[in-house]
Amino acid sequence: MIEKFNAFIEDLANTKVTPNVYNQYSYGSKENSVRRNNLFIYLKQMYELKPNIILLAEAPGYRGSRVTGVPFTSEHLLMNNMEGLELFGKKNGYRLPIENDKLLKEATATIIWDSLIKCNIMALGWNAFPFHPHKKSNEMSNRTPLKKELLMGQNHLLQILEIFEIRKIIAVGNKAEESLRLLGFNYQKVRHPAQGGKNQFMEGIKSIRVDINK
Repeated sequence: MIEKFNAFIEDLANTKVTPNVYNQYSYGSKENSVRRNNLFIYLKQMYELKPNIILLAEAPGYRGSRVTGVPFTSEHLLMNNMEGLELFGKKNGYRLPIENDKLLKEATATIIWDSLIKCNIMALGWNAFPFHPHKKSNEMSNRTPLKKELLMGQNHLLQILEIFEIRKIIAVGNKAEESLRLLGFNYQKVRHPAQGGKNQFMEGIKSIRVDINK
């Protein structure tokens, strides 16, 4: 399985991205080598935990996995975990690409993990477009991925689903749903937690918990 993870990350690193997109796994940057290693650790941990659920969001944010290399994380979460979560932290081998005195937090990542912890759900996190789409001339911004970018991300999504033998797919928001619909997959949709969607997202995760227990 180690070989599959390495091949998957290599494929990400060598993907040529569209304008106004940052490939946080590409070669030519020592910071990106840390991000590649962080993703490897995450995939290995998750494979050992054997989640059969995937939460698919739309794309990395500039305060989130664009910085860390790991879906649904921030600098602060990657280094400190949160109550009830032992997945991340230096003890598990994670590092920051750039050491900072004040670690960035990212609201979406915090809400997602808080909801999963409260509902006792372990789910693999991934993005329909695995690279960071940003506004023109401003890498420290976010934008919605284009349809052609969602199509670009489908190959990596298919690889992830195969490697982890995922049985239940959860679309987090409209763009994730669009990507899954294009692929013809069955899925359940929950509200994206951003822009006031925290409570609706939490209710969606609770409904998943109910479905699992049936």
